[in-house]
Amino acid sequence: MNISKISIFILVSVLAVFSAEGQTSQVPPELMGHRYLTFNTVIRVNQIEVSRNRNVGSDERDQHTPERITAFRKAVEAGFPGARITWSFSWLALHDTTANYRKIRELVTGYHHQYGDDVTFIPGAYFANAYNSIEQVNKDLHEGLAKVSEMVGNGFRPKSVVAGFLSAKNQQYLSEKEGIHVCQGNIWSQFAIDNQDGDGAVSYPFYPSKEHFCKPAQGKNDFIDCVNLDGWTMDFLAARRNGFADGFNSRMGVGPIETIMTYGKLLGLTEMMHTTAIHFDKGFDLNGFAWVTDCWEVCLPESTYSGITDWLSEIKRRWPDVVCITQGEFGLLWREHYRENSFDYRFEAQGSGIGGSDDNKKIRWFMNKNFRLALMRNWQTNTREQVIDFTRYDVKAQEPQDMTRKWSLMGEINQKQTRPQDQPVAVENLPEAYRQIIRKMYPFLVRSEK
Repeated sequence: MNISKISIFILVSVLAVFSAEGQTSQVPPELMGHRYLTFNTVIRVNQIEVSRNRNVGSDERDQHTPERITAFRKAVEAGFPGARITWSFSWLALHDTTANYRKIRELVTGYHHQYGDDVTFIPGAYFANAYNSIEQVNKDLHEGLAKVSEMVGNGFRPKSVVAGFLSAKNQQYLSEKEGIHVCQGNIWSQFAIDNQDGDGAVSYPFYPSKEHFCKPAQGKNDFIDCVNLDGWTMDFLAARRNGFADGFNSRMGVGPIETIMTYGKLLGLTEMMHTTAIHFDKGFDLNGFAWVTDCWEVCLPESTYSGITDWLSEIKRRWPDVVCITQGEFGLLWREHYRENSFDYRFEAQGSGIGGSDDNKKIRWFMNKNFRLALMRNWQTNTREQVIDFTRYDVKAQEPQDMTRKWSLMGEINQKQTRPQDQPVAVENLPEAYRQIIRKMYPFLVRSEK
């Protein structure tokens, strides 16, 4: 980035700050050296609006009222004054003509002006490609985003899209046709839960390949200029499990359903802070910046809203430098720093002892554009680390050609252990071809000879 670009970026950030009444949180001029929190929510009419005219699940009109929207936003501001969050509307929530939804849209538009919140569209209720064609999703994105712009007015344009999962072709459309370069387009490690699978990606931002939304682009020919973001930060020890194996929820981390709604407020918040600290403590040291993200749906019981305040206020107390900005602002900041997939993410974690986060296990993750690698060991018995995931990105990948739940990118060894080839193995027992690939990036992990 040259000096003129830096100056322009700082000016745009400053103008964005002062354009919102009462706003205090600022976008840093550079990605590195900062801890970031992004906080999203979803407003819908039915539980899973898989298409414009098809719903799976219950009617949620009673859970979406102006009073609850107000309580939700107050809970955020009470815990983290000046935070800017991202609101996403489903197709029906954008078009419902009842008094409640008209008022909700008015309130959220007001929050954009008051706090600097971003407002956007969510296609297909997290699972657009499992129930719709690529062409239909593109149409939904175009018309849904236009409806959001109309709702907010004054030439407003969302900085990102919330999608749960979104195919590479749809992310390419977002970038090239809609001019949106940030998408919450993968839910890292999700497998055998809800209505779609999508394990195999990198947990921090990356540019997706045209071949598969979980695969980082390898070069200019397969590069999509859309920063692909994870949906919510998960506990690495819990996330390596297969769905609900052994009675545990593999999505446990900072999400409220898997924490405070499962284990109660005290234990749930303990797990949320444990997961947060993985990134804001050691993760920050390893990567030079840190990012935690959460999606807390408005429809969840209003009694959980106090958990928002408690979690956010504890984050502010423990890491006073944390900035809470919209996911679009964070993604664009990452895009300014990384013009290509030159990242090298590293994470280390020990289990919390809560749920599926085994307290006797330690895990290390290494993620770059060529592969992701996870090593785990039992620290109490001092056993040798074993590879529990090795997913290569330098080989051909392909997304499903029809509508299905199976959108995972299953590599050479996958952390979920659903195939015979997924059994953990010591690094020295990997095929030599794999060892050479790992050695090139991380020579300290692989000896020159067995």
